Amino acid sequence: MLNYKLLALDLDGTTLTDDKKITKKTREWIRNAINAGVTVIFSTGRGIQTSGDIWKDLALDAPMVLVNGAEIWKGPGQLWERHFISREDIRWLHEQATTAGAKFWGYSVESLTHSRDWTDEMFERDWLKFGMNHRDLSEISRVRELLKSRESIEITRSDPSNIEISLKGITKETGVRRVCQLLGITIDQVMAIGDNLNDLHLIRAAGLGVAMGNADEELKKIADVITETNEEDGVAKAIERYLLGS
Repeated sequence: MLNYKLLALDLDGTTLTDDKKITKKTREWIRNAINAGVTVIFSTGRGIQTSGDIWKDLALDAPMVLVNGAEIWKGPGQLWERHFISREDIRWLHEQATTAGAKFWGYSVESLTHSRDWTDEMFERDWLKFGMNHRDLSEISRVRELLKSRESIEITRSDPSNIEISLKGITKETGVRRVCQLLGITIDQVMAIGDNLNDLHLIRAAGLGVAMGNADEELKKIADVITETNEEDGVAKAIERYLLGS
């Protein structure tokens, strides 16, 4: 008997090793979960531009929650919904990143664009996510606190040196809840695995929230269980132990 009906997987630092690979054992246990009737989805900060090949590689015919919930796909080639940051906020965020001397990037419908490629034309695009990072952790912390005062945006991070911004109220949790509605299940039937603070809302809400052994300490504190690291097949072991085990 299955313990959970849906498995939501973060990618970087979770399903992927540090060199951005998926191990043979992790592949096998993802396939074991699918064969047992579990729906396996991504819940990632990546956009389709950098997650699409992984989706194809694993041959997953399932919904996907991308760019921290700002884009949801019903299945391969089947876009369901998108949530954009306002263009006014994008201009303001760009100004804050530039003033702080931070590197920045964004996921639009058209592309993943880094600061080196940013032009005035970019302000006319619709952006799902905007991010920035800085080597000086005190400076990025200062900017993070400044951004929290902006009521129209959602602030999180996937590393202590970065900030990830979405439309207010959009998170991996809201994305996975939408997928649950699509599948006719509830959030307590979800097992979610992640490693950083952009996973926090989802890990807290899921029926079983699993933190990686390499996860941020704050995430570990709210997770139900902790598995091994991404270099030690933590995802595979969590599937074996908690999803398909007794």
